[in-house]
Amino acid sequence: MGKDTKSSWEIRKNAEAFLDNEGDAVPGAELQLEVIGKIAELWCGDPFGILDLGCGDGVLGRFLLNKFPSASGVLVDISDAMLDAARDKLGGRPDAVILKADFSSPDWLGSVSAHRPFDIIVSGFAIHHQTDERKREIYSEIHDLLTPGGVFLNLEHVSSATHECGRLFEEFYADYLHRHMLQSDPGATREAALEIYGNRPDRDEDKTASVEEQCGWLRAIGFDDVDCFFKVFEIALFGGRRK
Repeated sequence: MGKDTKSSWEIRKNAEAFLDNEGDAVPGAELQLEVIGKIAELWCGDPFGILDLGCGDGVLGRFLLNKFPSASGVLVDISDAMLDAARDKLGGRPDAVILKADFSSPDWLGSVSAHRPFDIIVSGFAIHHQTDERKREIYSEIHDLLTPGGVFLNLEHVSSATHECGRLFEEFYADYLHRHMLQSDPGATREAALEIYGNRPDRDEDKTASVEEQCGWLRAIGFDDVDCFFKVFEIALFGGRRK
């Protein structure tokens, strides 16, 4: 996605539709936060600065700020609707700064450089829209923003090994999304859930890469203790520490 290409997330109605229909329906959301919190606690017990990239409604940043009340946070996204949702859920708390930035070029660094360094950087489903070359650049930029020993954790949509594995993930996600929809609409059908997933705003922007390949990039950049901490079909949490 080049700089001159408008992301679907910049179209307010698309982002709002995601927040309304799918944003809270990510499989394993509670486990994701539990694992992120445990890694952050063990590897960076008293963080000063936290950066949440592609923050969406701010779920990861809010979770970490609540877990580490002495830390300050910077939450960054490209979508005005997502940033408005983050502001609403953060309630104007003084320990959080919310910024708009586009990760498709290094220009985003100018928005956050005044708030560095960071002890923890998290990203939630924000980087898979970039090309492999740009992903590697972003990971290198993140590495440079971290303090020595700082933690980077990427909760991301990764590629399946085969087309059939990808189809299994779509079926799995549709089942999960359908159960979520039934909580507020008992008449919701699985077909509607599958349509929502298939027509999600960013589908045509996806440029997913395998988690194994991306962990290799992190090691080559200079991250230590790199691992995939869990993977459920195409949802993976991976990362490491700056040496």
